[in-house]
Amino acid sequence: MAESDGGEAASPSPGPRAGGGASPEPRPPRPQLTKSRTISGSAAASILAAERVGGGGGGGGRGGGVKDSILVRRSSTAPLPPPPASAAGPSPAPRRLTVAVDDPSYAAPNGGVLDRDWCYPSFLGPHASRPRPTRQQQQTPTSADRPSANPTVPPRVAVSQREEERSLASVVKRPALLEERRPLPPPLPPPRAPRFDLSSYLPLLLAITFTSCVLAIWQWVKVMGLQEKIRSCSDGNAGDREGTEKVSWIGRDHGSAFINSGNWNLAPSSSIFALAVPLFLFKYIDQVRRRQTNSMRVRGSEEEVPLKKRIAYKVDVFFSGHPYAKLLALLLATIILIASGGIALYVVSGSGFLEALWLSWTFVADSGNHADQVGLGPRIVSVSISSGGMLVFATMLGLVSDAISEKVDSWRKGKSEVIEINHILILGWSDKLGSLLKQLAIANKSIGGGVVVVLAERDKEEMEMDIAKLEFDFMGTSVICRSGSPLILADLKKVSVSKARAIIVLASDENADQSDARALRVVLSLTGVKEGLRGHVVVEMSDLDNEPLVKLVGGELIETVVAHDVIGRLMIQCALQPGLAQIWEDILGFENAEFYIKRWPELDGMRFGDVLISFPDAVPCGVKVASKAGTILMNPDDEYVLREGDEVLVIAEDDDTYAPAPLPEVNKGFLPNIQTPPKYPEKILFCGWRRDIHDMIMVLEAFLAPGSELWMFNEVPEKEREIKLTDGGLDICGLTNIKLVHKEGNAVIRRHLENLPLETFDSILILADESVEDSIVHSDSRSLATLLLIRDIQSKRLPFKELKSPHCYTGYTGFCHSAWIREMQNASDKSIIISEILDSRTRNLVSVSKISDYVLSNELVSMALAMVAEDKQINRVLEELFAEEGNEMCIRPAEFYLYEQEELSFFDIMVRAREREEIVIGYRLANTEQAIINPERKSEIRKWSVDDVFVVISKGD
Repeated sequence: MAESDGGEAASPSPGPRAGGGASPEPRPPRPQLTKSRTISGSAAASILAAERVGGGGGGGGRGGGVKDSILVRRSSTAPLPPPPASAAGPSPAPRRLTVAVDDPSYAAPNGGVLDRDWCYPSFLGPHASRPRPTRQQQQTPTSADRPSANPTVPPRVAVSQREEERSLASVVKRPALLEERRPLPPPLPPPRAPRFDLSSYLPLLLAITFTSCVLAIWQWVKVMGLQEKIRSCSDGNAGDREGTEKVSWIGRDHGSAFINSGNWNLAPSSSIFALAVPLFLFKYIDQVRRRQTNSMRVRGSEEEVPLKKRIAYKVDVFFSGHPYAKLLALLLATIILIASGGIALYVVSGSGFLEALWLSWTFVADSGNHADQVGLGPRIVSVSISSGGMLVFATMLGLVSDAISEKVDSWRKGKSEVIEINHILILGWSDKLGSLLKQLAIANKSIGGGVVVVLAERDKEEMEMDIAKLEFDFMGTSVICRSGSPLILADLKKVSVSKARAIIVLASDENADQSDARALRVVLSLTGVKEGLRGHVVVEMSDLDNEPLVKLVGGELIETVVAHDVIGRLMIQCALQPGLAQIWEDILGFENAEFYIKRWPELDGMRFGDVLISFPDAVPCGVKVASKAGTILMNPDDEYVLREGDEVLVIAEDDDTYAPAPLPEVNKGFLPNIQTPPKYPEKILFCGWRRDIHDMIMVLEAFLAPGSELWMFNEVPEKEREIKLTDGGLDICGLTNIKLVHKEGNAVIRRHLENLPLETFDSILILADESVEDSIVHSDSRSLATLLLIRDIQSKRLPFKELKSPHCYTGYTGFCHSAWIREMQNASDKSIIISEILDSRTRNLVSVSKISDYVLSNELVSMALAMVAEDKQINRVLEELFAEEGNEMCIRPAEFYLYEQEELSFFDIMVRAREREEIVIGYRLANTEQAIINPERKSEIRKWSVDDVFVVISKGD
């Protein structure tokens, strides 16, 4: 009979037993494998060969195919004792039962028969059992299994098999069938020591406590009775000698006499005993519990925490979870001290109980009051109470001092709550904050000042010091700084975010993607405010590609200003039209004229051509159409009629400085017949590399005429440039108007710049390089150095040289500063240089020499943020004016609208410009350098020159 793979005993024969019809004896349970050994295949093969020789092959393993060199993990088995000899002939070979034994004493080392998979190596870990056929399917009936011809003679083999199975089953741990095997469960955790049962000690504790209380009450009653006797004796037996002695004894030294009496010894002792017994009892029970726990603890179990540590932990948790726990604990300690002191004074002195409590309070409140006590007992008690009182008051002073210090620190660190309404909230800190606060202060000047709250992850004192360094008059506007994170709702509620009329989210000083990711998280935090937001949110973005995601999250409340994109477009417009930067500074800033949108019901039904000249102190630029969901229509036709609900977009000094007036008399005259000159190819140079340079190239593609060239001079290798431009979405092969020319070099090295034809460029744009844009000082220094080098190289290459001034004395150096600046100014007349300046303090360095038209990046972005914060609708106007399509701001020569020395009013010029579908918003005279936007006295007639220029809003080409 073959063994099973799992090492289980073969089932006995299912045939009938002796006695014929007797029911078969129940089969004993099969053993379970519990122990494994690693034996060599050669040992197993020798055992199997010996069994085949001795037993005729009755106990082989799976066909006997064992190889000597395989090392396998098998369940250990023990060879069965040999069967008894039989005279009836050779009996069949006994079955070998593979079981797991604890320590088979009769088994030879590695002498068992292997019964599991032969090819499973031991280093792969435990072997997972697999389903196998049942025992009946594996075995084939033999002659020993069939019914015997003589049923009265039972087979001897069956008896021996049953005995063997019983003897082996007695040493197994748990029987289990092969099909019932499952993976072993994880080991159980070590048994924990049972918790100490206090129920057996509780009656004893209660009995002792009750006895102590009864004894204390009895002593108190006894003392009260004794005092009553003393009073009665002193009052009723004043003439009696014994009573007189008692009275004199009481009046002379009642404290010391009472102490010497037996009542004093019994009363305080019983009181002390009553108070001390529960403490000692609890301590004793804790020691007993600890000893019992140590005796019952199993090795490897968790360590029990002592009572002292548990009490300290509970006290710590209580004090941490309750802010007033310290004060309550101090109050409780004071009450206990006064009560215990009053009881002690009542016992040792002859005063009443209430009088003793009052004396106890006076000793606690003033430690010097105990000096009047007479007698040893009262003095000891009073000194003890006074000492406890000093400890209590010292603790109270410490708590009060800590509370005051903590409150002052919270005020100093900006942790207190801001209680404001209709304020402007700025989230974040950047180098644009100074100019932003300046613009907001100017905007709130007309209403007497406002409130601006700044929430940033900086210390409050540092923020206030940096704001104080601005040296700017805020004109009544209060700036409140708070330290916190805009990503935490608790900090947002601290600055009353739900009551702010506008929220500005500043971009951080990190790179573009990290800054926009942080802005997105801030917007998510703002949308999670349960109270909702009253005002709109203005988010400064760094990358145009991230703008749709922020708008998707924020919805209609979000207005975005992409700083890099705005500055890039503005630099291109200023490069193509010199002087436009100063116009944008005047319009975006609140110091001069700016955009306002307001409804005027008296203008309903009026043509826009008449509305244009209806405001003496403003210049209408467009209409907010109510029928088109508030769409702003810039530069509409003259025949557009205002309807109910329409609002007028104007450029005015302030929102309360203009109003419609009766129509003035206008002398339209004749418009000069001068056509707009066609665009000619231009040659532009980019010095530096910006992360959004691909957007600037696409804007140039829309503005420039065919045949233009764009030279790109920076330190980025040419192959990387093409990859970056392509990744940005620029189709290089699809450019039709401009041609890209790549040059590699450093813009602050003179010999690299001298390799460029600098005198041939129409416009040069000095960009804040991407590698240094995180440091505004380094970036501005680099831009300024590049500007000076380019101007110097251009001045040396001019075809003519101005004569040196006779008033110029060169001295030893042979260098004249005025001549050098004059040469660079002459070079600036030949070409336009636009420098991207990040710090407004660098503005003076560039403007003093007048050698460059400049763009203040942070200044203009701050102006745009402040304007959109005051009115979110202005963002639509700025987006259209900055776009490469639609309306744009232009500078036109005066010859387009008038003749030389013609006398006209500003209203007359506005009406003439309407024939060109343009709106004139300002002018700059030929002999001045500052343009005037929204001029006063528009009806005043004056003489104009063709050298003057006008600032207009045009529909574009």
